[in-house]
Amino acid sequence: MAPHTPGLRTRTSGKPGPSARSNRLWAWLMVPGTLWMATFLVASLLLVATLALGTTDALGNPQFGLNFENFAALADPAYRSVLVRSLGYALLTCLICLVVAYPVAYVIALHGGRFKNVLIAAIVVPFFANYLVRMYGWSVVLSDDGPLLKALRGIGIADGGTRILQTGAGVIAGLVYGFIVFMIIPLYAALERMDISLIEAGRDLYGGPLRTFFHVTLPATRQGAAAGCVLVFLPAMGDFVSAQLMGGPDQIMIGNLIQDKFFQGQNWPLGSALTMLMMAVLFIGMLGYLRRARKDETDQAEAAR
Repeated sequence: MAPHTPGLRTRTSGKPGPSARSNRLWAWLMVPGTLWMATFLVASLLLVATLALGTTDALGNPQFGLNFENFAALADPAYRSVLVRSLGYALLTCLICLVVAYPVAYVIALHGGRFKNVLIAAIVVPFFANYLVRMYGWSVVLSDDGPLLKALRGIGIADGGTRILQTGAGVIAGLVYGFIVFMIIPLYAALERMDISLIEAGRDLYGGPLRTFFHVTLPATRQGAAAGCVLVFLPAMGDFVSAQLMGGPDQIMIGNLIQDKFFQGQNWPLGSALTMLMMAVLFIGMLGYLRRARKDETDQAEAAR
C-alpha cells in the first residue's frame, strides 16, 4: 500500500479547475455578442440575396421572386468596367498604403523610444473624426485652388491646367488618406513583436540595410503586411465617398453604382445583385488571405520544431 504523503492531494472530485472555469466564463460571455452579430449578418445577407432574385413593379417597389435577370445584367460591359476599375483602385490603394505606411511603422516601432505611444496616438486620433468630414477636408486640400496645387505651381511642378480632383489620382489619394491608418497599425504591431536580434544578425549576414530589410525584416513582418492589405482592400473596394467627392463620371466605383440603384434608380434587386458581386470578390480576397495566414502559421510551427 502506497504511503500517504502529507500535503499531497489528488484531485478526485472531477470539478474543473480555475483555468477551466475562467475559459468557460469567457465562452459564455461571448455568446450574446456572437448571436447578435450572426443573427443580423445572416439576416441581412439573406435579405440581399433574396432581393437580388426579385423584380420591381411599375412604381419601382421591390418584389420578391425567382428572377436571374439581375445577375445576367451584370455581364454588361459598363458594369464590368466599373468592377475592374474598383478592383484596380483598391489594389493601388493597398500598394501605396503599404509603401507609405511601412517606413512610418518601422521608425515608430524601432526608433520611437519612449515616444511610441504618443506617435501612434498622433496618427490614430485624427481618424476618429467622421469619415465624411475628413473626405470633405481632403477634397479642399486637393482642389484646383487648394494649398497643394498652389504649392506645386509655386515651385514649377504644376501649371494652371493641372488638377487632381475629378481624376483617378484624386480618388486614389482619397482612398489612401481614408484607410492608411489600417495599414500602419498592423505593421507597427508586427514590427513591435519582432526580435531585434534578427535584424542585427541579418546585418552580419547580408551586409547593407536594404538587403537586411528584404531578407529579414520583410519576411518577419509579412503577416502584418498581409493583414493591413486586407483591412485596406475590403473598405476601399466598396467605398463610394472618395469617388463621389474627388472623382468624376469616369471614376465611379461599384459602391457608387450600388448607392445609385438603391437611392436614385429605385432598382433594389439590381443593387442587391451588384452587392452580391462585390461581396463575392471580397470573399475571394479574404479566402486567399486566410489560406496564406494558415500556411504561414504551419510553416512557423514546423520551424519551431
